[in-house]
Amino acid sequence: MSPNLQAELGAALRTVLDEMSATATQLINILDEEREALECADAKALNRSGEAKQMLLRRLEQLDVERLHLSNTSSEAAQQTDSIWRDLLKSLAVCRDKNQRNGALVNHRLTQVRRALSVLTGNDSQVGTYGQNGAVHSTHRSVPLAQV
Repeated sequence: MSPNLQAELGAALRTVLDEMSATATQLINILDEEREALECADAKALNRSGEAKQMLLRRLEQLDVERLHLSNTSSEAAQQTDSIWRDLLKSLAVCRDKNQRNGALVNHRLTQVRRALSVLTGNDSQVGTYGQNGAVHSTHRSVPLAQV
């Protein structure tokens, strides 16, 4: 492969990796906004951050396809951009950790809501048995919460 072509492939790969890094940084910020929205129970902000997160993830996937193509085309360019790639992987690990943290918060809130509903309905969702068809049957109990 000619040196000029190698240089062009290297520059294109660096550009793709730089754009991936910028997108990962935006994703980190969005995940922080999502965390704030979850903590404040702000549904509108949560929807906005969810939409932005999906858009950024799609963009990262598109850029990764380009990166793979360029890396497979020129192993020399891939070697020259190895340090940029390692830094990007660190940023993506931060994204993963923040997303898992947010997911844990969602699961915690969901558990709280289910427990509150269980108290209100008198249905203990933790207790149940399996019927003949394999479906969970839970016991329902009706108790008055107050008398008039």
